[in-house]
Amino acid sequence: VQLVESGGGLVQPGGSLRLSCAASGFSFSSSAMSWARQAPGKGLEWVSGIYADGKAYYGDSMKGRFSISRDNAKNTVYLQMNSLKPEDTAVYYCATRQPVSAAEYRHYWGQGTQVTVSS
Repeated sequence: VQLVESGGGLVQPGGSLRLSCAASGFSFSSSAMSWARQAPGKGLEWVSGIYADGKAYYGDSMKGRFSISRDNAKNTVYLQMNSLKPEDTAVYYCATRQPVSAAEYRHYWGQGTQVTVSS
């Protein structure tokens, strides 16, 4: 399993960014995918998830500002982030949970991409 995030960077408050996560090594089209983030000095925070059927979920502070989507033909999941705030500054990670046996699952994470919201 390999997850490679891209699209992070420096953006002004109120700006937008689109993160991408290219996935390989598993059945992407039948897998749920998630985004999580870790701000400096804080713990990991779940951001958004999307099921294989396209149904999406968001953390409370992201609703209305972030949008998750997937392109199964490209094995890629996206996170469109609008109206960014300084408190959105964090390393953003792509993640998936995959079976490793009949009764065991393992979480896989990408290397992360830095998002900095600052004027």
